[in-house]
Amino acid sequence: MQKIVPYLWLDNQAIEAAKFYASIFKDGKIKSQSQITDTPSGTVDMLSVELSGYQIDMMSAGPLFKLNPSISFMLNFDPSQDPQAREHLDELWAKLSEGGKALMPLQEYPFSERYGWIEDKFGMSWQLILTKPDGEPRPFIIPSMLFVQERAGQAEAAIDFYTSVFKATKRGTTARYPEGAEPDKAGTIMFADFMLDNQWFAAMDSAHNHQFIFNEALSLVVYCEDQAEIDYYWDKLSAVPESEQCGWLKDKFGVSWQIVPRAMDAMLKGDNRERINRVTQAFLPMKKIDLAKLQEAYDQA
Repeated sequence: MQKIVPYLWLDNQAIEAAKFYASIFKDGKIKSQSQITDTPSGTVDMLSVELSGYQIDMMSAGPLFKLNPSISFMLNFDPSQDPQAREHLDELWAKLSEGGKALMPLQEYPFSERYGWIEDKFGMSWQLILTKPDGEPRPFIIPSMLFVQERAGQAEAAIDFYTSVFKATKRGTTARYPEGAEPDKAGTIMFADFMLDNQWFAAMDSAHNHQFIFNEALSLVVYCEDQAEIDYYWDKLSAVPESEQCGWLKDKFGVSWQIVPRAMDAMLKGDNRERINRVTQAFLPMKKIDLAKLQEAYDQA
């Protein structure tokens, strides 16, 4: 079961986006759909999709935050696993391109004979790459963080930090900028991947003049089994007190996380609207989630 789940904040398109992604990815499906009311954003639709075995959650919660390329999804098309990898890459690129825009055109690059970076019609960014089959295989979907603006050059420190916080971690590939790659500083991270709780992530530095940075539109949910685990990740990751709300926090690199009990998912689903509303009203004033208080609201007669 996935410990860390990417979470998309969309304006009012979560249902449309979930249906779209489930229709274009292999083995795509909507795992769950629920709704909460009386929040600061009004009525909020919440959905969970599974794309090629990988879970992504999303919600419609108004226009407060907008997706950008600071966190994208790398899609690895591996010819050693799929003889039609190139054809499948091109097919998915065409589908993601509908209403979207290319950030890097689909073509040959020094690091891959077939690669492109696309922003889809919902604002989500995807990097499609024909991988080289040498070395340890990577999963199909890998969240990738891009460290830009004042964060440029911090990718390595972030990887070191995250691998110190999470369990079952390791470093993978690391490629550094060479001399003469200005504005990027030699030695900073051109690309690196790493594992947190047995899940792969990637990170890159870029000192170019990007007009975006990490925000709450894409957060990473850490599903916790008990209050002790909630306390641990909250204490380790939270670095911006004013961003603490409803289980959300920001770390020292500006990345948003949600530290939530796994039981909370079940508490916010089902047909008992009164119980869902009780749980919703219990967690809305919280900063760090208090599991006992949520359970009390859920169990109330």
